[in-house]
Amino acid sequence: MYKDNKLKILIIAVIAIASISILFISSLSADDHNTPESIFDFTMNDIDGNPVKLEVFKGKVILLVNVASKCGYTPQYKGLQKIYSKYKNKNFVILGFPANNFLWQEPGSNARIKSFCSLKYGVEFPMFSKISVKGRKQHPLYKFLTSKLSNPLFPGKIRWNFEKFVFNTNGKLVGRFHPKIKPEDKRIIELLEKEITNGSETL
Repeated sequence: MYKDNKLKILIIAVIAIASISILFISSLSADDHNTPESIFDFTMNDIDGNPVKLEVFKGKVILLVNVASKCGYTPQYKGLQKIYSKYKNKNFVILGFPANNFLWQEPGSNARIKSFCSLKYGVEFPMFSKISVKGRKQHPLYKFLTSKLSNPLFPGKIRWNFEKFVFNTNGKLVGRFHPKIKPEDKRIIELLEKEITNGSETL
């Protein structure tokens, strides 16, 4: 009788361990499935709060930049708009992401940010709702951009406002530029024109 009970307990324990193992493996598989492979896997809210799947920009060269309204680099908005105006009809887009991570230089609401960009710099390129680009509340998009696992070529923390990432038409990250490097800088322009040309050749 004692041996029978012991055997039952052993069988129940084995079944329980097996069940837990299956659940654990399933959760890992689910996590792997949900792991983003490119920026096109993200959905972000635009400056008006509307969800935008970044996959709508597939086929375009993308310049992605975290922005702020009260930063020493804020005049770079002028350069960003300038190159957007020049290349927007050549499968090129700029995506602006306001962030208040650096000395609270983006304190305003999304509505205020939108008004500032439009009235001060005539910004026409897509702007998105304010997010956090570093720290505990870092948005998953920026975790993806800064992680060595997802971005082995250009990893590392965001250094300041107006850090720039360049993606080719397939969503592959092909360049990253320090905030102090202006949008019109020869290095950025040459990379953009190279990727625009490469993208047009594959259409």
